[in-house]
Amino acid sequence: MAEITAPAPVGAPPAEASGPPAPLDFQIVPRKGLVLVAVAMVGLVVAIEVNTLWPLEFLHVAGGAAWTIIDLFLGLVLGPIIGRMSIPARIEFTTRLMPKMVLIMPTVVTVTLAAGWELSTHLGTNLTVNPLHGWVVASFIVVAIMAVIALGLLEPANIAVLTELKKPRPNPAVIEKLMKRFIYTAGATGLLQIATLVIMTKLSAG
Repeated sequence: MAEITAPAPVGAPPAEASGPPAPLDFQIVPRKGLVLVAVAMVGLVVAIEVNTLWPLEFLHVAGGAAWTIIDLFLGLVLGPIIGRMSIPARIEFTTRLMPKMVLIMPTVVTVTLAAGWELSTHLGTNLTVNPLHGWVVASFIVVAIMAVIALGLLEPANIAVLTELKKPRPNPAVIEKLMKRFIYTAGATGLLQIATLVIMTKLSAG
């Protein structure tokens, strides 16, 4: 005897058709953070225009310290932690951290490099007659490599991860590959930062 299916109750909502999941709700570029970026850029312009020692030294040292800490923390601390997270936890963490990094890294790099160049010009250490000129050139080379890594590898990988996560069906393999590139290059930049610390201590002692 065939089974009789009970009719749906009157007024019950129709069964929902399965479909692709909704994209994750986050901003690739946090709009509120743009205000802080603007404040940092205005401060940099004012410091360069005033061209006195303390503002330039403060921005260069503060920016360089932030750059070093971020790279070392991402590469040596957060990297291993993220690698052991479950996929949902990793996605949740990434959508909270990476949008902030989209703004932080270009700002820190710009402030550090611009203030450092202006500081070197103010002190005359970028002149060939200066006895510290060789150390300054070495710092320029190391920092240029780090800037290329930060803006040419880290930032595109960061944006690519967030763009992939915005898709209805993100590809976990693509995300994992891009995250590894982000973490490894951050760690490599952090190690290069140690070289800059050696150079900076030499310049301050000289």
